[in-house]
Amino acid sequence: MRKLKNNELDRLSVDAFKDAKKTPIIIVLDNIRSLNNIGSVFRSSDAFLIEKIYLCGITAIPPHKDIHKTALGSTETVDWEYAENTIDLIEKLKSENVKICSIEQAENATMLNDFKPEADSTYALVFGNEVKGVAQDVVSTSDVVIEIPQFGTKHSLNISVSAGIVIWDIFSKLKS
Repeated sequence: MRKLKNNELDRLSVDAFKDAKKTPIIIVLDNIRSLNNIGSVFRSSDAFLIEKIYLCGITAIPPHKDIHKTALGSTETVDWEYAENTIDLIEKLKSENVKICSIEQAENATMLNDFKPEADSTYALVFGNEVKGVAQDVVSTSDVVIEIPQFGTKHSLNISVSAGIVIWDIFSKLKS
């Protein structure tokens, strides 16, 4: 077996990405403090043709060298917007019939492996602060809380790892 070279990967150009049909997923970053995490979420969002990313509260915005370091140009492909207040954004998205999914550990959360997205719905996946998680008012306003099953000793996963897992899982369920 031979590793493929970048020019053999058949990736979209920036213009083709902009014109491509997007996956009906919106990412909401609720007060993310790490610029490397932000960049990593952009990169995962590019990989799965995510519709848009909202950067909320203290979440930094491009251009920034530390975001760029992990985003590797995906801030130029994935649409994004800054929203100062996460709950105001959630209310706006709900008024547009977007289903709000907080990724969090909570009472009565739906395990990711049990979550079944509907093919003709758009989902906003809310990922929270590295220490405090998704704000309680956002969790309370969500249509569903999705929890990633974990079996080890740690209480949580890094936000960029969580985003990659959840985006891939929902993307693959929508495509099947």
